[in-house]
Amino acid sequence: MKIETREFSLPLESPLSTAHGTIEHRNGILVRIEDGDEVGIGEATPLPGWTESLTACRAALTDVDSPVDALATLESTPAARHGLSLALADLRAKREKRPLYRYLSGPEQVEAIPVNATIGDSPPDETADAALDAVAAGFGCLKVKVGARSVTDDVARLRAVRDAVGSDVELRTDANGGWSRAQAREAFHKLDPLRVTYVEQPVSGDDIEGLADLRGRSVRVAVDESIAETSVDTVLDADAADVLICKPMVLGGPDKAVEVAKRARDAGVSSVVTTTIDGVVARTAAIHVAAAIPDRPACGLATGTMLARDVGPDRARIVNGSISVPQAPGNGVADTWGRQ
Repeated sequence: MKIETREFSLPLESPLSTAHGTIEHRNGILVRIEDGDEVGIGEATPLPGWTESLTACRAALTDVDSPVDALATLESTPAARHGLSLALADLRAKREKRPLYRYLSGPEQVEAIPVNATIGDSPPDETADAALDAVAAGFGCLKVKVGARSVTDDVARLRAVRDAVGSDVELRTDANGGWSRAQAREAFHKLDPLRVTYVEQPVSGDDIEGLADLRGRSVRVAVDESIAETSVDTVLDADAADVLICKPMVLGGPDKAVEVAKRARDAGVSSVVTTTIDGVVARTAAIHVAAAIPDRPACGLATGTMLARDVGPDRARIVNGSISVPQAPGNGVADTWGRQ
């Protein structure tokens, strides 16, 4: 097998503030594996705080002789492992003439995946207007960012959204670990009448006990940062989640993400597949991961518009709140080699 790598930098349409700093660009590495007549393309786009750094990712992908053997040695660098495992899976799925989700043992035919729209942190009227715009665009599931304001203010924002969109639209929230345990308990109590499905990462990522304590209410607990800061096993063993937010880049590849979703399902925990604001290669692979999971809820895959430029054309389309699943052999992404 011949292995090549090529770095890229993709500017965001608008800077994104996170608990780990502001993101203005997504910098990553394309991985190309050639074996005979087949070519597989992967993407390693690290996100410090969730994965290794770009420097560590680059070092892990240097001088890889056998990508198959290397997979077992890259557990501490999940983005690098993602790039290699995706390139291999893309190549093998093409060879078997199956779309990637079928190669990942997914169901026979999945045409589209429901996706959520994300609503940022704004005052109540602006939040409600953004929610109405998303519903008008066909989205039936909205995720509203919370945690930067007081609980009272965030509840007012969610009430404005619920009043605006009606009872049929699913509402989720994402606190990004911004609440204390006391604030989270208050929020869960006040969000119950608004029929919020779940709160994503209500308390800090390392507070597994606090997450477990919040379970058992009508508002469910979703876990994101805790997976990166501790581990999937820690979360599941502590019964600390109703929902796992599965980011393939963070988990180490499409194969790992499907495996984690199966373990979660066996434990009675559902999985929502999301991206880490990746380029089109990894983003499309995340669509295939979601398609390979039975009974998946709406997923966080509508992130392509957050990039001002991409590494290649995006063949997945969002129509009426669902994103199309490529049916071509492999990942279904055009060979992006040479494009910046």
